[in-house]
Order: sequence, then structure tokens, then C-alpha cells
Amino acid sequence: MGKKSLHDSLPSASDSPSQQVVKLNVKWWGWGDLSKSYDLESRKTFVKFLREKLHCSGDVVQQPAPLDSIKFSPAKADASFVRSLINIFGLENVHVDDMDRFLHGFGKGYLDLIGAWKGTPGRLPDVVVYPTNEAQIAKLFDLSMNGDFVVVPYGGATSVVGGVDVPSGGQTAVCLDFRLMNEILSIDEKSLLADVQPGCLGPEVERALGSVGLTLGHFPQSFEFSSVGGWVATRSAGYESTRYGKIEGMVESVRLMTPQGTIETPRVPASAAGPDIREIIVGSEGAIGLITSVTLRLRKAPESKSYVGVLFRDFEDGVEAVRAMVQKDIVPNVVRLSNPSETEVSIVLSRRDGASYVEKVGGWFLKKRGYLGTSGALMILGFEGSNERVGLERKLAVASCKRFGGFSLGEGPGRMWYKERFELPYLRDELMEMGIMIDTLETATTWSQLSTLHSQIMAAFRGAFEALSVSGFAMAHMSHVYRTGASLYFTFMAQQLMGREEEEWHLIKNKVTDVIVASGASLSHHHGIGLEHVKWMEPYWGTLGIRILKSIKHELDPKGIMNPGKLVPSG
Repeated sequence: MGKKSLHDSLPSASDSPSQQVVKLNVKWWGWGDLSKSYDLESRKTFVKFLREKLHCSGDVVQQPAPLDSIKFSPAKADASFVRSLINIFGLENVHVDDMDRFLHGFGKGYLDLIGAWKGTPGRLPDVVVYPTNEAQIAKLFDLSMNGDFVVVPYGGATSVVGGVDVPSGGQTAVCLDFRLMNEILSIDEKSLLADVQPGCLGPEVERALGSVGLTLGHFPQSFEFSSVGGWVATRSAGYESTRYGKIEGMVESVRLMTPQGTIETPRVPASAAGPDIREIIVGSEGAIGLITSVTLRLRKAPESKSYVGVLFRDFEDGVEAVRAMVQKDIVPNVVRLSNPSETEVSIVLSRRDGASYVEKVGGWFLKKRGYLGTSGALMILGFEGSNERVGLERKLAVASCKRFGGFSLGEGPGRMWYKERFELPYLRDELMEMGIMIDTLETATTWSQLSTLHSQIMAAFRGAFEALSVSGFAMAHMSHVYRTGASLYFTFMAQQLMGREEEEWHLIKNKVTDVIVASGASLSHHHGIGLEHVKWMEPYWGTLGIRILKSIKHELDPKGIMNPGKLVPSG
């Protein structure tokens, strides 16, 4: 007889949560539901655009490796350790089979997916565990006092910066999947607060709140698949953050379990009791402990919604229009201003075997007036609230845009954007099949630096493509607007260098991120740090700042078992 595997030596569970994920047809190699894809069949104009821009064929040149060809890294956990976990979490919630491990081995970053497509993912967790209560987590931490393992928290796994990647090294890696801790514990309709467990996904939260006429108002692009715990751990931002703020402004209180004990911040609207410990927990990315419950600040569900499009002759006019708007306290829910290259792509994508929404408004007129040249910039404005408020704010915002040359396109572009706001991530899968590299990065800066930084980053992209001798282009939009500045969100595409995909990505990422950090802009506005940004943390915060972060981690996680390699530089 051959040697038994770890899985063979343990009792088997009938149907793990991971197996349920497979049954739900969730893509392991791309974004979202397996049954959904981005419709390029009716967007042949966009495929033609890609051929011209990237000098590619536009045909399918590669596909993900089949599941039965995946090369799984061997599990390092020994049977006695796994049995200890079974004693804590129960047989049905501890899994060591290769498929469970594979499904929990990576997020949705470009490097993650390259490994999945090739069938050669990086190191996988050795054990996947599904906690159902805090008592189990406390026992896991007790076990860590005598064990040699690390813990990687797992929510919706939508991280694009390596936030759930398993660290290299000899220690056993335990993936803690919170999908079974997914209850809405309470809703205080009088105080507009809700106590929520970390495994709740966006749609679950909104369904529960909507049933009593409330909303959180937090809708990141990953909304359908990301979790409350992940939002809080990474300081996520939703598309309505200009009005409602980022997730950190929606957290009233948070509970964190660490290897050294549990911290629960006071459930109060404000405090002057020294530095806010809540702010240490929010954005901690699982590096100091595990978020086990969050008290969220709610608002009444809106009566009315209106989304409109405005076209500017150039990006700078749009930037100044937005700045003037928000500094006069005209604050829409959504402000999204695309630069010329993103505007061009948006218009081309909207041509579904016919005219685009802009051309339907009157393309000849807009072109004659200088709106459809190479410098045009499209803005989407969104308003939600009472009927009266929506109508008034839309009128004021559009009037403010007109003072800077903005041309109102009406609700057509806004309705299309709203309808497809969660669909664009599916486009990446189609482009990767064509051999096209596509990824995103984001930052934030002040109004006085925004235009300069935008130009510097676009130049850095061009320099990177030239250094690699590939055809590529970048596009950007301004969103998440503040009184003092705004975020800039970049999407870049290039010919994929087959066999050198990681080298290509690193060169582009390094060149652009170096520019961001050197400018004094935010290292990340809402994607977080994870593995991909950690090497820039010391240049960003400074030596003393990093010492403070390391001292916090050492105090709460002295053995360094919590999501190692993320957020805080090692050493």
C-alpha cells in the first residue's frame, strides 16, 4: 500500500462550506459567478479598439488551466495538529483536502490570477477552518501558545493586493474563513445602529437593513462578494463615499480578538478619551487580531435616486468644477470624473452594435463644440435621498458644472453606469483570455497636487510600457471626493508578456508606486496594503511611524502568527 496522505488519515466531513462554494459556481480563476461574463459579443467596436491600441488579435489565445491540472503545494500540517483543530471547531468545519486549500489560497489580484490561470498557484493554506463563535477563536489562540502556526483571516477574498495570500515559510498556515459567522445580531432603529458579524456579505447586510427601511450606504465594486470584516480591515470605500464617507466613518464600535486578549471599543458616537483605539483596529488587515463583530452606523433608505452624465472639454475643467462644487458644500453621493482615455473607453464600451449614449445625445453637435475631441472628460453625478433633496442637489451640481463648460447629457449615461457598476470586473477575465494584462491601482492627494500627480502617473505608465517594449495604455478617473482633495483610480492594460507576466507587472507597479510615494500622495486610498504595498510602508510613514506599528503588532501578537507579511514590514 502507498503512503497515506494527511486527508486520508483523518475522518471525512460530508459537505464542507468550500464544496458549497463550488456548487454555487463561483469562479476560482476570475471574478464573480461562473455563469456571468462581460458581454463583448455586442461590443465589437471595443474589440476593434483594443486591436488598434494594443496591437493584439482580439482572439482568445489562452484559457485557465482545468481544475484537474492544478499543481497543489503539499500540506504541511501534521495529523495531531489537525485533530486539535477538530476538537475546537468540529469535524465539519476543519478541512485539509486540496480543493478547499486551493479555493482559499489567493484573492483577486493580477498576480493571484496569473498563478491560478497557469495552474501553479503559490503556497496554499495547510488547513481551512470555519469558526462559528468567539469561544473557538479563543481556544485557537490558546493553542498558538504551544504551537507553531500562522493564521490568515479570510472574508470574501476580493483583495487585489495579496491580503489573503499565504506567507512563505515553514510554519503551518491556518486559513480562518468567517463565512459561518454571518449574522445581523441586532438593529437599533432609534439610534440607527446595527451589530453585525464579520462574515456578512454586502447583499446580506442590505437585505436585512432594507427590510426596516434602512441602509448602510456602503457599495464598493466588490459589494456582491466582499464581507463586513474585510471592509473594516482594509478601510474600504464605496461608490457613494463622497456623500457617506468610507467604511471607517461608518464604524461606531468594533470588537477585536487577539492572541493577548480581546479589545472592544466603546459603543459611543464620539469620544475625547485620548487617541482612538478604534482607528488602530480599522485598517489593521488581520495583522494584529481578528474582527469578530462591528457596530455600524446606518441611515434611512433613500426615497429617490438620480444619476446623470456631464461632458467637459477637458479633464482640468472637470477637476475644477468638482472642487468648486464640494467646497461650496454641494456634495452628491457619487462624483466620478474620467480622464480622456477612460472617457474614450467608456464611449466605445457603450456602443452596443450601434451609437454610444453620447452620440445619441447629438454627437455631431458635441464634436463641433469641442466635447468629443481627444481631451473630453465624462463625469457621472449621483444623487440619493428625498425627492425634494435629489431634485435640488442635482440642479445645483449641474449648474456648477456648466460654469466650467460642462454639458449635461441627461440621465442616459448615469442610468447605464448605475446598471453596470458591478459588472466591469468581469471584463478582466475576457481580456486575459485575449492575452491582455489588466490591473488597477489608486491613490489620493490634495486639489493643489491632483492634476500634477495625474500627469506624473500617466507619464510613469508610458515609461514602463516603453521600458518593456509593449503596447499599453492607462486610464483614470477621479472619485471619492473631499473638501481638500480626491482619489485617483487608474486602470492599465498592455500586451501580456507570456512567461514574463510577473516581471512585467512588477516593473509597472514599482514605477508608478514610486511616483505616488515620492509625491506625498496616499500609498492606498481603499485597496489596502496586503503583500503588494508593504515594501513602501516605511517610506510612506517614516522610520518612527513603522516602529509604532511594529510595537502595536508585537504587543498584541508577540509570536507573529497573525497574517504575517501583511501591513507591517517584517524584521
